Amino acid sequence: MKNNFLRYSSLVLGCVLMAISINCFLIQDHFLSGGLAGFCMILYYLLGWPVGITSFILNIPLFVLAYRFMSRRFLIDSFIGTAVFSLVLDATSFLSASTYVNNPLLACIAGGVTEGIGSALIYRVDASTGGADILGFLCKKYYNFSISSTIFIFNAIVVAAAIVFVGLEPVLYSMVIFFISFKATNVFMVGFDYKKSVIIISQQNAVIGPRIMNEVNRGITVFHGQGGYTHRDTQIILAVVKLTQLNHLTRIVNEVDPHAFVLVQDANDVFGRGFTQPDLILPRPKKRKA
Repeated sequence: MKNNFLRYSSLVLGCVLMAISINCFLIQDHFLSGGLAGFCMILYYLLGWPVGITSFILNIPLFVLAYRFMSRRFLIDSFIGTAVFSLVLDATSFLSASTYVNNPLLACIAGGVTEGIGSALIYRVDASTGGADILGFLCKKYYNFSISSTIFIFNAIVVAAAIVFVGLEPVLYSMVIFFISFKATNVFMVGFDYKKSVIIISQQNAVIGPRIMNEVNRGITVFHGQGGYTHRDTQIILAVVKLTQLNHLTRIVNEVDPHAFVLVQDANDVFGRGFTQPDLILPRPKKRKA
């Protein structure tokens, strides 16, 4: 219960920050946000349609795809994230009636940083606000096409449409916002695309290891060691994961053995399956006979 409360609190706070970014710093100068929200902002500038409810309606076909091809957990999380973001976005729309920053470049910086922090809070709890995220996960699952590449292509289409309907100058400012938002997300995620090497020392590694392979879909290496004080034989697990998978891995360790010793380090220049080569879909380990 406590974990769910913290998780959804982080999701709500992230949505609030993203909504503040849009309503306080972007809309006044006809700037764009990333993802489906950016497309909805174009419709707002042209037709006056509210961004939040429009975003939710356009997400409905994506929910149908997620229902058919993705897990139930992913569908529920995406629906909650989209609903909260849409609700907060329209509930704070009154903020767009005032201009808080007169300098467009400063508005880009403030909006990009605020949006990046909000995105980081959402990503850190394995949640999403729907839209391009759903397309990214679908392409990742069935075509081994990275999520970031899918979102980049979607944003490129939105930017191309915005040049026609909004103008070149707001689009150029919006590209600055995209860059700042991406960098801010990286910083507050402690390196969004970085890799982490994890060493786990526990008497429950026989349970932790298979769960890492099954649930995180990462290979592990098992070393045999001995405690320096207890002289007790133990197994040591070494795993290299993407930062977006680190939270899942540490949650598994805490569930199985809260007293485990875990060492997390930055891993630079990681080569091999799942990193510089296509992801390796690991088969489920066979259960040992009693």
